[in-house]
Amino acid sequence: MRLLGHFRLECGAEPVELCRNGQRLLAFVALRRRVSRRVLAGTLWPEVTEEHARGSLRTTPWKLPRGDQPLVRCSGDSLVSADTLYVDVHAFTETALGVVQGGGPPPAAQLPQGLLRGEDLLPGWDEEWLLPERERLRQLRLHALDALAEALVHEGRLALALEAAWESVRAEPLRGSAHRAAVSAHLAEGNLSEAVRHYRSFQRLREELGVEPFARFTRMPARHGWRLTSR
Repeated sequence: MRLLGHFRLECGAEPVELCRNGQRLLAFVALRRRVSRRVLAGTLWPEVTEEHARGSLRTTPWKLPRGDQPLVRCSGDSLVSADTLYVDVHAFTETALGVVQGGGPPPAAQLPQGLLRGEDLLPGWDEEWLLPERERLRQLRLHALDALAEALVHEGRLALALEAAWESVRAEPLRGSAHRAAVSAHLAEGNLSEAVRHYRSFQRLREELGVEPFARFTRMPARHGWRLTSR
């Protein structure tokens, strides 16, 4: 099941059509893995009576595909997503956390969907319960991109390091760690002029916005022996 980008449920590479309530229920349970019926009913149907919400919760699971193993099963007073259900958000989270925790960058072919391409969680859905989930993934992606860029610089995979750094910059233009990674990648390539240009550009942006400079970023010229003159 794909939740990064538009909702898509596949079985054997073939798309499976679901009604809107089926999509909402499956997405919510899959993200949490286990959800109590009370929380699920109150979250997905907050504007109706409790009786109506519980009625919708009783009928919606029956609209989900039923194969050898149901996508969602009952466990006491909770609904649980199937262990066999692949969810791209969980794959993204696992790999991103591995990078942040110092596990090193994965091969380029194994970078999780959404890390470099920046796909949002279910764009176009206006569900209130998605807001904290989106922000959590956004912050995790930013930290993972910064850590990934630095690790790739150390490994000498400089083109990919710059791609990771620039993705972080696009997502959050004032993120100092991302700009620092981009400058480090230019230096590792031997492109001093590009490194200085990027440094100056970011400094001007911060000055224009009246934002205090980052110490680790502003120390880069002294650490690398640059002699910068004001422009």
